[in-house]
Amino acid sequence: MFSITVRDHLMVAHSFRGDVFGPAQRLHGATFVVDATFRRAELDEDNIVVDIGLATQELGAVLAPLNYRNLDEEPDLAGVNTTTEFLAKLIADRLADRVHAGALGEGARGLAGVTVTLHESHVAWASYERTL
Repeated sequence: MFSITVRDHLMVAHSFRGDVFGPAQRLHGATFVVDATFRRAELDEDNIVVDIGLATQELGAVLAPLNYRNLDEEPDLAGVNTTTEFLAKLIADRLADRVHAGALGEGARGLAGVTVTLHESHVAWASYERTL
């Protein structure tokens, strides 16, 4: 399986509900390094997995509506514990929608999957992997 990874970052504020979250139940900030890895079994006719420039552009476009936002105030996320794991899935699903819509070019239609990893620190991260 071939893969390429592009990287961006995301800065949010949010809070969590539930005793398991301890002090994170209060409003706090989070800065994530976001990696999006695209996979396919065989390279396309140009010998690439996907256009890296388009992948980078589309990752940025997916992150833009979340960046510098208090996620507690976003209507789509109201009442949701926007954990690192949850956000990884949300971003992966939104990238998948862009792949299916053709935003990453016709060659991207041959992609097998995407994995999104959110690094919340240098020692902790979460990923979500999905097929396309």
